[in-house]
Amino acid sequence: MPRTALRICPLCEATCGLTLTIEGTRVTGARGDRDDVFSKGFICPKGASFGAVDGDPDRLRTPLVRRDGELREATWAEAFDAVAAGVRGVVERYGPDSVGVVLGNPNVHTVAGGLYPQVLLGALGTRSVFTASTVDQMPKHVSSGLLFGDANAIPVPDLDRTDHLLLIGANPLESNGSLCTAPDFPGKLKALKARGGTLTVIDPRRTRTAKLADRHIAIRPGTDALLLAAMAQVLFEEGLVDLGHLAPHLEGLDELRAELGDFTPDAVADACDVDAGTIRVLARELAAAPTAAVYGRIGSCTVPHGTLASWLVDVLNVLTGNLDRPGGALFPQAATDRTPRPAGPGRGFALGRWHSRVSQHPEAKGELPLSALAEEIDTATAEGEPIRALIAIATNPVLSAPDGDRLDKALDSLDFMVSVDPYLNETARHADVVLPPPPPSQSPHHDFAFNTLAVRNQVRYSRPAVPLEPGRMAETEILARLVLAAGGMHGAEPSAVDDMVIGQTLGKAVRETFSPVHGRDPQELAGRLTGDTGAERRLDLMLRLGPYGDGFGVRPDGLTLEQLLAHPHGIDLGPLRSRLPQPLKTRSGKVELLPRPIADDLPRLRAALAGRPAGLVLVGRRHLRSNNSWMHNVPALTGGTNRCTLHIHPEDAERLGVRDGADVRVKGAGGEVVTPAEVTDGVRPGVVSLPHGWGHNRPGTRLNHAATAPGVNVNQLLDGSLLDPLSGNAVLNGIPIEVTATS
Repeated sequence: MPRTALRICPLCEATCGLTLTIEGTRVTGARGDRDDVFSKGFICPKGASFGAVDGDPDRLRTPLVRRDGELREATWAEAFDAVAAGVRGVVERYGPDSVGVVLGNPNVHTVAGGLYPQVLLGALGTRSVFTASTVDQMPKHVSSGLLFGDANAIPVPDLDRTDHLLLIGANPLESNGSLCTAPDFPGKLKALKARGGTLTVIDPRRTRTAKLADRHIAIRPGTDALLLAAMAQVLFEEGLVDLGHLAPHLEGLDELRAELGDFTPDAVADACDVDAGTIRVLARELAAAPTAAVYGRIGSCTVPHGTLASWLVDVLNVLTGNLDRPGGALFPQAATDRTPRPAGPGRGFALGRWHSRVSQHPEAKGELPLSALAEEIDTATAEGEPIRALIAIATNPVLSAPDGDRLDKALDSLDFMVSVDPYLNETARHADVVLPPPPPSQSPHHDFAFNTLAVRNQVRYSRPAVPLEPGRMAETEILARLVLAAGGMHGAEPSAVDDMVIGQTLGKAVRETFSPVHGRDPQELAGRLTGDTGAERRLDLMLRLGPYGDGFGVRPDGLTLEQLLAHPHGIDLGPLRSRLPQPLKTRSGKVELLPRPIADDLPRLRAALAGRPAGLVLVGRRHLRSNNSWMHNVPALTGGTNRCTLHIHPEDAERLGVRDGADVRVKGAGGEVVTPAEVTDGVRPGVVSLPHGWGHNRPGTRLNHAATAPGVNVNQLLDGSLLDPLSGNAVLNGIPIEVTATS
């Protein structure tokens, strides 16, 4: 007899509530949960295909251990014995920095990925840390760190109340939103227009989002920061700056005006290929709107001036008085955030506390550029040992990092590698040990990261919808045991990891004068935690100490895990609200509008005023039915528009002799690929587009469906040398390339 179970979708950042249909232990259907307090029944094709993703026959079910050069099935005990011997051997011989850790995008979509990787890094003591952030959103973290003192204090547009929304480099009708968690983003944009608001989209492609806009500006790729700087200059020049309630919280306004004086609309128009008059209109409309929000995403991050563009997004929100006010851009407050501390100066945010060994890239937010991973493995220097062992968790950098061919070879040279992944993919195939987590139906779910970026404050938690299959190991236990094995505590009970974190967290909390548990007994507090697992006890701890929590009895109506479990559709915590100055952690205690690293990078932006590419440039694109390289092995989510083709404008196609559907050769600094052309006026002349996450044609993988239509790896066109210097983020858009017809 079929039954139903509730589950939060883990397949993109929208975090929609699902109602699953389950027969036995198999998920046979998924529909939107109409009673979900956040998503209210919305669902996209990925969520509707939850059962197919969950039941993919290519998912690994048991650990794999390399023996005699081949990966073979092994017991969990054998797998962790191999991990302990392999990782600890490298640490003891070469030091902790000789072990690299790579964290992929799916880590922020699971409970285990939210709770254990930082503990692993602490146990290892390595600085060789790489994540998907440096091929995605690191510029936003860095700009937020410099402006607000906290790299995770990212304002999001108040979609439900704004009168004017300007999107740059974002296509939420395909991505469902990113660094802006919003179920039914398309519906929110349509509601904006229905209430008389204005939607402006700046993008070199006429995306589905751009087609919905009142105004679409087809900017030249990579010039986002120039356009935004010119808009800010107009606000200053025409007396349109209106700081409102922000004035007491700002530092550096006069210096900012002086630094932006050169970036007039006339000065940037040629480089951006946007008329100066249009730039002035954009600025005036933004200033005139009753409320407005500027939102930039991956297209404005993965460019040479990604940090400056991300900074200028918030500068425009500040100059129009729209930062931290309803209808503008506000700071969400998640239920698992730390106890809010009193407003006042903080430690600030620092860049470059250490550097990569080979190219001396500065760290950002504790991470080194993913683009540098290959050279950190395969290049010897006098600066220290190369990376000799790698722990890869939910990541596929052979496809997601620049120059996958070089990284492919580098991974083969490692002394040891462990991969936590449900698939034997292009990266995991190099591992000595593969630890497969169970499918999502057998795992709990809470969005630790995405609730800090949500357009409405709420909290939801799903326990596993299906019991753990015999022979499987919960992902939380896998990562806890990985912490123990890599940290020199192999053989201890995995609960020891959770007990350690709980003890450390409570020990700190009772010493903080602003904490609701100040001065209390940590052991007594730990004994009051509820939950069936260590992960649930940690969630209960975070809820109790968080901004809405009960403070262990101090606020009787406050949040606890038990209360959350009593509300299976979630608890609505209300709309976003103004929070300044509390979120600020800068040394001044104010929004620092012109931080020194930003000011030092502006001459590089001025130099770009003279730049104009002579040939074609490349941009990426997302598909609604996939998320990076995750879902190309699910038949229901491939085909149709979700194909790996090169979009090229008819004028460029005619000039180059390219026919629709025919193969073309695309060549960049890192290599070349051959792919079918798709002639379309959806890209502006001079621009071509390839999607990210394809290239499933390497031997030794077990992705049977993906291999039938592998596509090509767009990142192979890059050699990894182009980075945004402030953030270390890879430059993936606006890349000069050559396109030739193959016949």
